[in-house]
Amino acid sequence: MSFHEVRFPTDLSFGSTGGPERRVEIVALSNGFEERNAPWAHSRRRYDAGLGLRSADDLADVIAFFEARGGQLYGFRWKDWADAKSCKPLATPAPGDQLIGVGDGSSTDFQLSKTYLSGPASYTRPIRKPVAGTVRVALDGVEASEGVDFTVDSTTGLVSFTVAPGNAVQITAGFEFDVPVRFDTDRIHTSLAAFDAGEVPSIPVVEVRV
Repeated sequence: MSFHEVRFPTDLSFGSTGGPERRVEIVALSNGFEERNAPWAHSRRRYDAGLGLRSADDLADVIAFFEARGGQLYGFRWKDWADAKSCKPLATPAPGDQLIGVGDGSSTDFQLSKTYLSGPASYTRPIRKPVAGTVRVALDGVEASEGVDFTVDSTTGLVSFTVAPGNAVQITAGFEFDVPVRFDTDRIHTSLAAFDAGEVPSIPVVEVRV
């Protein structure tokens, strides 16, 4: 897939709205009960980038970003301010935040992930776009050293160890991450006069699978 490893300006994404979307098919039965099926294994996030614009200069920056991406042609990174860390939004990522695997003595590669837990149910989300320099990893609670004990591919979220973690060793990680997205429109429709009058353009952005 065509993807540019560049992040949408974070000062503009800060005021945006959006979040996860789930696809559920519901069939109402004649007896009043329902049958529900989820064809998507993972949620898909949608945002509106237009709501973060505060000035004509912001609008110009978005238009330049849109043109450089070829509209919907190339994906890019997006910071979801409500969900951009392995921990809570106001906390600092720690190496014990998320369990990403258990060693077997031979596997060296582990995918970054984030688990969402509520009551007895949970959902594990693969993290494909970690922010370079923010990933911290621990083996059974002992922090490892990036560049010595492991490396991280910031374009895929894959953690690779120089030596395979031992059998039953718990591998945990803390990190910041972006969402891979693309524009979900072929045009940005606005005018400077309308913008100055308080009319904010709608600029939809949608998550892509990478």
